[in-house]
Amino acid sequence: MGQFEFGSLALSAELLEVVKELGFTEMTSIQAQSLPLLLAGKDLIGQSKTGSGKTAAFALPILQQIKLDEHLIQAVILCPTRELCAQVGRDFRTLGRRHSGLQVLVVSGGQPMGLQLKALDKGVHIVVGTPGRVLDLLGRGRIDFSQIRTLVLDEADRMLDMGFADEIASVFQAMPKKRQTVLFSATFPESIDLLSKKYQKNPQRIFIPDDVDALSIEQFVYEVEAAEAGQRVEAKINILLRVLQQHRAESTLIFCNQKTTVAELAAVLEKDKVSCGCLHGDLEQRERDQVMALFRNGSYRILVATDVAARGLDIEQLDLVVNFDLPTQPDVYVHRIGRTGRAGRSGVAVTLASPFDAMKLVEIEKFANMKFLRQNLGFKNQHGLSGSFLEAAMQTLSISGGRKDKLRPGDILGALTGEAGGLKSAQIGKIEIHDRISYVAISAEVAKLALQKLREGRIKGQKFQIRILN
Repeated sequence: MGQFEFGSLALSAELLEVVKELGFTEMTSIQAQSLPLLLAGKDLIGQSKTGSGKTAAFALPILQQIKLDEHLIQAVILCPTRELCAQVGRDFRTLGRRHSGLQVLVVSGGQPMGLQLKALDKGVHIVVGTPGRVLDLLGRGRIDFSQIRTLVLDEADRMLDMGFADEIASVFQAMPKKRQTVLFSATFPESIDLLSKKYQKNPQRIFIPDDVDALSIEQFVYEVEAAEAGQRVEAKINILLRVLQQHRAESTLIFCNQKTTVAELAAVLEKDKVSCGCLHGDLEQRERDQVMALFRNGSYRILVATDVAARGLDIEQLDLVVNFDLPTQPDVYVHRIGRTGRAGRSGVAVTLASPFDAMKLVEIEKFANMKFLRQNLGFKNQHGLSGSFLEAAMQTLSISGGRKDKLRPGDILGALTGEAGGLKSAQIGKIEIHDRISYVAISAEVAKLALQKLREGRIKGQKFQIRILN
């Protein structure tokens, strides 16, 4: 058996079966180097970019050691954002789906405190949360860390950048001295080094370099005239629409530096009948979950986001990344474009830059060891292009029931394709189940029919509220 195959690890038969079901064959670089160390109980610092497979690298060892008969918190994963918490929680539930009775609780802002307290009272095995909400629960005396075996800081550098240093220190103080401490970080500033020296014991360090050349990404830069760059978003949008015409993609992620730009750009795109969603720090968790579900299932062709909101996004396939605003730091550029061109697929990254950005472009090229492709942008002088080619082929139905109501994707699929529903499987896209809500993508031409059928019928013998979201 090859050294990079999951079967070479000391994992349980249940975990290996799930890995096989998920289609994982060989381990990624960060998994191959970190899994044996973490399974052996070592402290670790893992430095790798977003999308390298690090969640499975720390989730599998935690699941391997979990004691299901002990309804006590045995592992805590701290994440900088609500979205990343939700993603990590989903990954734990997916990887641990053969662990009968496994309880994973996500604790973050934007979600009702009452539901989180009830779950804690019943007993959970794994807590995934933001530092602020975890510390809040600690302060209330509602969370017990006395039996913690593993503490993970995911995207530790980002948490420190966001000002969570004091909260992290307080969480560490509440932990047992005897524990495994794992830090994953995209960069390794001095603050991470100090954190490691203070709280880890003989940590093993793994470094997976950002290798942009290893990604199958074409990287273009198009110049925005100085006058246009200084004008409102409506003026700059003309360049963007020409980019979208020239680089047609099924899924596009557009980065802006400020949430006001995100909202303004999304409004202009929607006015031009482009199917898009926006993601920024002011959204509630329910709104974020809905936007991401619609983007993942193809109901939104475009997602406009800030870096903070987009950190740790759970997106399987992304064809195009556009830097509507040039990032402030070269490493941010690498993180942004690394979301496309994954798993052997090709991708495209486009940057809009003004003449004033020349030195920043040079810095990025030097940092990433690459050269931008500079080509003429087609469709010259064609302003106000129709966005009709970016209308989505799918619409999304929301169902007022989810995992807590014992709903499964097969239940929803059966209701839609069975005798009462009468739809074809090909007309149904991704089905996403959350705790109390589910999302199902339906071909746009039959979405209203699907809505009617589900409202008239039942799912798993139950009536739910159904509505079209887009």
